Amino acid sequence: MSDASDGDDVSDEGEEFDPEADEEREIGREMVDQSTGLGSVLAHTYRGEMDQATTWRSRLDQTTTWAVTVMAAILTWAFSSPDNPHYILLIGLGMLAAFTGIETRRYRDYDVYRSRIRIIQQNLIANALDPSEGVAHSDWRRKLSEDYRRPTLKVPWGEALANRLRHVYLPLFGIMLAAWAFRVSVFTPDQSWLASAAIVVIPGWAVGAVVTAFSVAVVAAAFWPRERRAKGEFREGEFGEWKD
Repeated sequence: MSDASDGDDVSDEGEEFDPEADEEREIGREMVDQSTGLGSVLAHTYRGEMDQATTWRSRLDQTTTWAVTVMAAILTWAFSSPDNPHYILLIGLGMLAAFTGIETRRYRDYDVYRSRIRIIQQNLIANALDPSEGVAHSDWRRKLSEDYRRPTLKVPWGEALANRLRHVYLPLFGIMLAAWAFRVSVFTPDQSWLASAAIVVIPGWAVGAVVTAFSVAVVAAAFWPRERRAKGEFREGEFGEWKD
C-alpha cells in the first residue's frame, strides 16, 4: 500500500503546468460559471497594475507640463527685449531635449504596467465577458508569470523616444526652432542672420549648421521606420457602432 501511495505522490509531483492547455488558459470562462480563487487574485492584481500605470501616466504628464512651462518662460524672456541674447532659445532646445530624455525613460517604465494590463484585459476580462472568442494568447499565463518573476522593459529606447517626439515634443521643438529662426532674422533687420546667429567667437554659419543637424536628427528619430514593440491599444473602427 505504501509503495503504491508513494508512486501516486511522485506522479502528481511530476505533472507539469501547461499554460496552453484549455483548462488552464480559460480562466475567464470559469469566472463566468463559478467564483475561483485565482480569478479573485488576478482581479486584485489588475487593480494594482492599474494604480501603477496611473501613477506613471501622471509622471509623464508632469514632465510635459514642466517642459511647456520652461519653454514659455524662455520664449517670453527671449523676445522681451532686442538686447537679450538669442542663444537663450538654443539653451531652451537643450532643456527640451533633457525633458524628452526624462519622459522617454518614464514612458518605458509606464509601458511595463500598461503591457501587463493589456494581457489581463485581452485574455481574462474579454474572455469572461464573451468566452466564445477564447483567449488572445494561448500562453498568456506563462508570459505574465515570467514578467512577474523577472520584470523587463518591453519597449526599446528608440521606439520610446519616437513615441514621445511624435505625441508631444516634436511640435515643441518646432516652435523653439521657429522662434530662434525668427529671432536671428526678422527680429534683427539691421544685420544679416549670419551675424545675428553668431555666439561670441562661434561664427553664425557654424551655429546654423549645428541647429540644422539637430533638427534633422530630431525628425529622423521621430519617423525612422522600426518594428513596433509596444502593445497596441486603440484601433480604428466604425464610430457609430456603440450608439446602435
